[in-house]
Amino acid sequence: MNMQHPLTKIGPLPVIVLALIVSASLRLGGIGLANANEPAIAPETPMAKPIEADPDMPALLAMVQARTRQLDAKEAELAAKASDLAAAQELIEMNMKKLAEAEAKLADTISKVDGASEADLTRLTAVYEAMKPKVAAPLFEQMTPEFAAGFLGRMAPQAAAGIMSGLSTDAGYAISVVLAGRNAKAPSQ
Repeated sequence: MNMQHPLTKIGPLPVIVLALIVSASLRLGGIGLANANEPAIAPETPMAKPIEADPDMPALLAMVQARTRQLDAKEAELAAKASDLAAAQELIEMNMKKLAEAEAKLADTISKVDGASEADLTRLTAVYEAMKPKVAAPLFEQMTPEFAAGFLGRMAPQAAAGIMSGLSTDAGYAISVVLAGRNAKAPSQ
């Protein structure tokens, strides 16, 4: 529960105007305060006569009140905008949280897919290694050099050598070039 002092609802402009009015009335002779350093002025002296109020004071007061209403309306408008901004910020934070959760789920799915793909490649590589080189070589002859090099690079050297010996010289050379150059672009440091 937000308890505010009643005076905090009044804007700064009415407080300033009130202070000016009180100050003017004190200076212009309405209310006098005793000062120990100044001699007391007798009521008969011309200085003790009250000064007439300025005829423009009601118009000035009306202008100040009108301006106060304008400022109050502007303040209410700014408060509404601040409330809208706070609601938008809350919505953004909620959406960011949902986005982070979706990213985490996507990363998990990608990890599972990558793991499944790796398991499939490992299994297929083992199948090719288990095949007789004379049977596997024609399959590798049909593959693109990059694809064939991927499997041969994962195989045990003896199994890969058996398959390579069964390939045509053109296919064997193309696969060898791919195998030799696959780490050429890797950073050296």
